[in-house]
Amino acid sequence: MSAVYRPRGLRQRLAAGILNLLGWKVVLEPPPGPKVVMVGYPHTSNVDFFYAILWAWATGRKMSWIGKRQLFGGLMGPIMRRLGGIPVDRDKTKNFVKQVAEIFAQREELWLVIAAEGTRSRADYWRSGFYYMALEAKVPIALAYLDYSRKEAGVGGYFMPSGDITKDFEIVQKFYADKVGHTPKNQGPVQLKPPNNP
Repeated sequence: MSAVYRPRGLRQRLAAGILNLLGWKVVLEPPPGPKVVMVGYPHTSNVDFFYAILWAWATGRKMSWIGKRQLFGGLMGPIMRRLGGIPVDRDKTKNFVKQVAEIFAQREELWLVIAAEGTRSRADYWRSGFYYMALEAKVPIALAYLDYSRKEAGVGGYFMPSGDITKDFEIVQKFYADKVGHTPKNQGPVQLKPPNNP
């Protein structure tokens, strides 16, 4: 049973109130620290963004995301950063996971959202980048979700990656086993690509 969050400030109460009017509960298990890699599932519709933003406002959590440095040029740069964007180099000569770990090291607080499936359409496998980012940065993985069957939005648990991704992924599979997305036909299985599968 996840902990229902009690909002404090005016904006938090307003956002939580909107969610409550829509029949949704705001869930936030107490975080183990100020830095997490936040993996969300299921992500099957553009509508998810609306509920995710309301959840962030309701809990006072500033969610950040990673984007290619080219996206942050010109007039769009300040807007992208304001929306939580963090520019990184996606050059193949640079280790992406290490870049993210360095960003964590430079910040006192960071809730970094990673789309594990990488798409709103059905995906046969999850991408493992979120796991290795957390492992390299030595931060917990937050299990975030939008469950349309129960109308719950939130974070229902955390775990520290051990380095054994196969064993750790059992925690992820168990947690998300009963979560239902907005468009179930777009919801792929919670599984990693087999090592010998290109």
